Amino acid sequence: MKFIRNLLVSVGFIGYFPFASGTVASFFAAILYYFCFGFLSRAEIINLYPNLIVIAGIIIVSLIFIPIIKSAEKELGHDSHKIVIDEVLGYFVAVLFLPHSLMVAIYAFIFFRIFDIAKPPFINELQSLPHGWGVICDDLLAGIYANICLQILLIVFPQFF
Repeated sequence: MKFIRNLLVSVGFIGYFPFASGTVASFFAAILYYFCFGFLSRAEIINLYPNLIVIAGIIIVSLIFIPIIKSAEKELGHDSHKIVIDEVLGYFVAVLFLPHSLMVAIYAFIFFRIFDIAKPPFINELQSLPHGWGVICDDLLAGIYANICLQILLIVFPQFF
């Protein structure tokens, strides 16, 4: 059971990468976004409500993973670098309501990593929440910050997209 739990929270053991595992997981999420979301956005049923489906997925996966992360933290430590499911979820927040493109994938990766690493106001405070909540919530907020920056960039400099 521990093997499956660690497989899940580390996103297929990406979290066990020897350095910058959060960045590697975010890069994996960017690749997933670019290739899978591009395919899904062409599917008729997904095309109706793609952002709502992603939001529902983020919420459901977050709620499912909070107790799993809590359990993993007992073995791996609080917000261990091996737990990277939160980076994947945060990246998906960063790309919500944006056009699907390679540039969005790249910009979202850069902005998300900046906010996740720098931990500006409120992100660092969220990280201290107990029971797996802090692990998930700080990255979701970093994704929101990244998304806001990208939305502003899209309006001010649409030629960059």
